[in-house]
Amino acid sequence: MVHVIKIGGNIIDDTVKLDAFLNRFAKLEGPKILIHGGGKLATSLAKDLNIEQQIIDGRRITDTETLKVTAMVYAGLVNKTIVAKLQAKSCNAIGLSGVDGNIIQSVKRNHPTIDYGWVGDVESINAKFLQNLIDNGIVPVISPITHDGKGNLLNTNADTIATEVAMALAETNEVNLRFCFEKLGVLTNPDLDSSWLRVLDKTEYDYLKEGQIISKGMLPKLENAFRASESKVTKVEICHADYASEQGESFIGTQII
Repeated sequence: MVHVIKIGGNIIDDTVKLDAFLNRFAKLEGPKILIHGGGKLATSLAKDLNIEQQIIDGRRITDTETLKVTAMVYAGLVNKTIVAKLQAKSCNAIGLSGVDGNIIQSVKRNHPTIDYGWVGDVESINAKFLQNLIDNGIVPVISPITHDGKGNLLNTNADTIATEVAMALAETNEVNLRFCFEKLGVLTNPDLDSSWLRVLDKTEYDYLKEGQIISKGMLPKLENAFRASESKVTKVEICHADYASEQGESFIGTQII
């Protein structure tokens, strides 16, 4: 089983929580890949630089100046900090962006009504390159900066990257895809942590979405989760970072079916 784990949300921004998550991730046995977002650091740095930020339906509008910030933060500081912490835990990780080894090639998003700027939609995954790394006991840590094959960087949704990586590897492996963040799973009441669902199917998701119980940043996460669950990916789950490495009965989170 290959474990593809995506970490994001407030965990990235909290040094103590991030370290606790990485302790659990390092102990997770078997081949594994970690995909991370950037947390709020990119937004904070952009504000310090007086670069206005726009988020639409949980997705960042990436103009030229914002791209510079996201590339520096995601592929630089956040990525290398995570790798350094994993090395300290005897986990032989390698920090990569989608550009490195041509892991992820994307196309600049063309939306009929919204100009997302330098935002990428994934076109291809170099699964063979990733397979070679994990077969040799190396743990890829991937930031959400990709490229278009024409020399341009693209800011790409980390949940989408996790989904595409999991789907590509599922062609030749059993894959468990987990989206880890600061909630216990998908909540039926956004203000009540105990309202998490053990399972979520498409019908209930559509109902919760229509009632705006699920909104903002959870939308792209769940859209990707359902896309993965409808593919060859063995299991798709959304959980708190505290349960990133738990298996069986000790796991708490939402399974997407």
